[in-house]
Amino acid sequence: MAIHVQIKRIYEIPDDQDGYRMLIDRLWPRGIRKPDAKLDEWNKAIAPSAELRKWFGHREGRFADFSKRYRGELRKKDDELRRLRKIADKDRLTLLYGAKSEKINHAVVLRQVLETKE
Repeated sequence: MAIHVQIKRIYEIPDDQDGYRMLIDRLWPRGIRKPDAKLDEWNKAIAPSAELRKWFGHREGRFADFSKRYRGELRKKDDELRRLRKIADKDRLTLLYGAKSEKINHAVVLRQVLETKE
């Protein structure tokens, strides 16, 4: 069963190919009006904890440790991960995030977890 998960910055223009658009940040991204986001869902529950997010601070040197810690948090959210996989099995799931870096953010980690069924 192949699932379809893509990640995208919330600041990119919504596309018809996005499928189910889910914001996975705990905080609303600056400069985005809610109607313009074209969200199907804002899922704060799957985002990293506030403590982990603050500790990480999007510092590249902390990404490996952040990834490990975030995966630990996600292991406690089996029901939510199962629900996201179900969405991605039916339609493309686009995980939206506000971070500046496309390579070091929690959406990258979450996509890997969803695709590998950790």
